[in-house]
Amino acid sequence: MKLARVAYSGAIHDATDAGGGRLRLSDGRVVGEEAVVWLPPFRPRTIVALGLNYADHAKELAFNAQEEPLVFLKGPNALVGHRAQTRRPGDVTFMHYECELAVVIGRPARRVARADAYHYVAGYTVANDYAIRDYLENWYRPNLRVKNRDGCTALGPWLVEREDVPDPMKLALRTTVNGKVTQEGNTRDMISDVAFLVEYLSGFMTLDAGDVILTGTPEGVVDVKAGDEVVTEIEGIGALVNFIVGDDAFGRN
Repeated sequence: MKLARVAYSGAIHDATDAGGGRLRLSDGRVVGEEAVVWLPPFRPRTIVALGLNYADHAKELAFNAQEEPLVFLKGPNALVGHRAQTRRPGDVTFMHYECELAVVIGRPARRVARADAYHYVAGYTVANDYAIRDYLENWYRPNLRVKNRDGCTALGPWLVEREDVPDPMKLALRTTVNGKVTQEGNTRDMISDVAFLVEYLSGFMTLDAGDVILTGTPEGVVDVKAGDEVVTEIEGIGALVNFIVGDDAFGRN
């Protein structure tokens, strides 16, 4: 099942895909997808993100792939939903998208064995985790301005339940900018796969329902500008639309 969270008519609703570009709200009403404000499709708690988890992307950034996962945390204000705006500061020279499979935890996980990892997953969504190359200091410290800016990470549109994704490690990823394909990859090329990440992370921290793991992006990132429409899409999960805006949209000159 495809699940969503939206704002409509002054309230926040859980929703499901009603087909034909429509949503069925939890109160039974059916509305058009463009009539709502999309929120992240679950109530997020801890946001765990992976860097350099595809060897081709690490090479693209001139970094060596790491023997142990490069993991960092993100604050909740970084998240926006489907069809939201993300600001490109006027002083930067290179800002790029990152199409990522996001793994949503469904129940408390502590010291989980790899063989049992998927039993702790509620489902999957699409993430677009923007980065500003100008602010990147080095591979071992993705600093706050790169990965914790307000509205820098879009999630959605759907949370697809685990049972509806037979193998999350065989999913095609694609990004388009203004309709042009700029990035293609496949989750099979992850260095650390989903089961390993659940085992690894739960070995030293408790994962809880609503925690989300952003699993990294393949090569193919390009600079995006104000006015661009960026669509990050993962096979069987959904197509996440995001719009780049300049400082003026946020009252900054």
